[in-house]
Amino acid sequence: MTTPIILPFSKHGIELDQIFVTGVRVQGTHGVYAREKESGQLFLADVVAHVSTQRAAATDSLAATVNYSDIADRTAEILGGDSADLLETVAEHVAEAILEMPGVECVDVVIHKPQAPLHVEFGDVMVKIRRDYRSAGLWSGKRIGSSAVPARDAYTGVLQSDDPLDQQPLQPVVAYLGLGGNVGDVDTTFREALWELHKIPGIAVRRSSSLFRTAPVGGPEQPDFLNAVVEVQTALAPRELLAACQGVEMLHGRERLVENGPRTIDIDILAYADLEAAADDLTIPHPRAAERAFVLAPWTTLAPDARIPGAGRVGDLAALVDSEGVALVAARWPQPEGATAQ
Repeated sequence: MTTPIILPFSKHGIELDQIFVTGVRVQGTHGVYAREKESGQLFLADVVAHVSTQRAAATDSLAATVNYSDIADRTAEILGGDSADLLETVAEHVAEAILEMPGVECVDVVIHKPQAPLHVEFGDVMVKIRRDYRSAGLWSGKRIGSSAVPARDAYTGVLQSDDPLDQQPLQPVVAYLGLGGNVGDVDTTFREALWELHKIPGIAVRRSSSLFRTAPVGGPEQPDFLNAVVEVQTALAPRELLAACQGVEMLHGRERLVENGPRTIDIDILAYADLEAAADDLTIPHPRAAERAFVLAPWTTLAPDARIPGAGRVGDLAALVDSEGVALVAARWPQPEGATAQ
């Protein structure tokens, strides 16, 4: 059996994996002519879901991936369901159904109508579409956290937003990111995440802090966290930087099922130049950065003279917070390849 070549789909600079379900065969009643709706005919569908499979591969857990049986079932329901005049409509409905499945970021759908009432001999009739959250109109409700970025004019490239969180800087600026995690091999996850961030256009990881271990505060009973802070230089707008961070989180199986619950990795924007801005999806500087010992302790080992806008100098703030439960793990924590050592 020949596997079709499907162009990759990248989310925030990360190329996703693909799950294929091809040749779903169902009798349907789609068509413009009355006889098509009355007697029905054969329809076939090929579906490719673009997902991250790394967490599933690491855990060997079906719950961590998209079940191809569910893809087939949802596709078959639509092929054999309510009648539509156009194949384009059928394809759109299949795409929307698959995009509603957790973990699916993009979908390619091909609908075949090999018994179409044409007046010449033919092999097949098909419609092929690609949809993601934006193109399917699902982005605002299905986006990962706040990773949606406003559109630019298709011809001028001008950003269609006056929000300072959407504005790219005139020159690259320094931003600080906080890393936390307590599921799996967190040290390795952090290192991989830094290199993945470093590869994204518009982000250069410059330095990393020492690595700390922190007892969990709030939430369910869970293992201790590892924490670090990294300095990046970025030409991205704050929301674009957030989107990149959340794309890397997604790659490593980050889930938001329980508030303050266990996680493979969490990447927060702590500060972005001297910006002070707040919205429902993003606040800069991070509203609790100046209060958290697990943020300030590593940040002090990296840039004690850095200032949190509206709060003060990192080193001074670190001296004011209770650091009980926060312990040094590695003073010289590894750097991503290509980054500048501390």
